[in-house]
Amino acid sequence: MDEKPGTKTAGEPKVIDVGRIMQMIPHRYPFLMIDRVTDIVLDVSCTGIKNVTINEPYFQGHFPSRPVMPGVLIIEAMAQTAGVLVVETLGQNAEGKLVYFMTIDQARFRKPVVPGDQVKIHCVKERSRGPVWRFNAQAKVDGVLCAEATYSAMIVEN
Repeated sequence: MDEKPGTKTAGEPKVIDVGRIMQMIPHRYPFLMIDRVTDIVLDVSCTGIKNVTINEPYFQGHFPSRPVMPGVLIIEAMAQTAGVLVVETLGQNAEGKLVYFMTIDQARFRKPVVPGDQVKIHCVKERSRGPVWRFNAQAKVDGVLCAEATYSAMIVEN
């Protein structure tokens, strides 16, 4: 059976674990913001998962008495999720390439993300033209919207 871009095969859904994510995008701890990617529909959408723990280094200063994941890092997690979708769509030729933000539009933060939360980032491609891709993403905890944004990025050679 031949697969077409934008389709999933029957059976187990594909899951990309953190080891594979690190092969696909150049981010590393402490700046790797996603632990897993699921629900992949090539060239269309995917879901990134971030397990938020009190051990995250930014909680030492944001805020010691009431730890909250910085909104800019939620946006970064959205971008990394999109990066995995791009590499999965384009294949091995795109692995490890750098991706630079070009725009971040309509970013909204609705609910704080705190230690113990599991953030699910649903990322949808709006369009792509050459090395420039545009996405819309929503970050949710237990189905409740925490953040959303539309953003574009450019894939560049290292």
